[in-house]
Amino acid sequence: METNEIKRKMNSGEIYYENSEIEEESLNYSALLYTFNNTNPKELQKKRIYLENLLGEIGKNVYIEQPLHANWGKNTYIGNNVYINFNLTLVDDTRIEIHDHTMVGPNVTIATGTHPLEPQLRKQKAQYNLPVIIEENVWIGAGVIILPGVHIGQNSVIGAGSVVTKNIPENVLAFGTPCKIVKKID
Repeated sequence: METNEIKRKMNSGEIYYENSEIEEESLNYSALLYTFNNTNPKELQKKRIYLENLLGEIGKNVYIEQPLHANWGKNTYIGNNVYINFNLTLVDDTRIEIHDHTMVGPNVTIATGTHPLEPQLRKQKAQYNLPVIIEENVWIGAGVIILPGVHIGQNSVIGAGSVVTKNIPENVLAFGTPCKIVKKID
């Protein structure tokens, strides 16, 4: 299958199989990520330049603690005034959006890539992707896992250690495994 068709499927929710060109492009982003992670933490301007080349978009006043982990980086879009603690893992095989004024605790995983349940397809390394959107002013606690296709509404708080399997509306506190709404935030 042609690389352009694979890239289209990567962003459509359809099943696809990577080829060597896709794997090579991903390795190029991994090399850039390696450079970012090994840059002196005091070299803020240098780190910013690496992030601008790595990510799809990065707003103003964004701070990302090292290390950062990502399949790509280029499929992640970060708004303004965002703080991300260490060990964020982005399985960004398709779009991840982290909107303005969001805080992300340490050891958080945001995954867009997944695999079919059918064993024969998994043996062939089939994959499909669903985007993740985190709206404005969300707080993601330490150790949270956000699964493919999840949308978290503005002003919501996701408690530490939660596994977010379904959409979370705006203005709620939610936590648990699986993550459930505990109360409305006024």
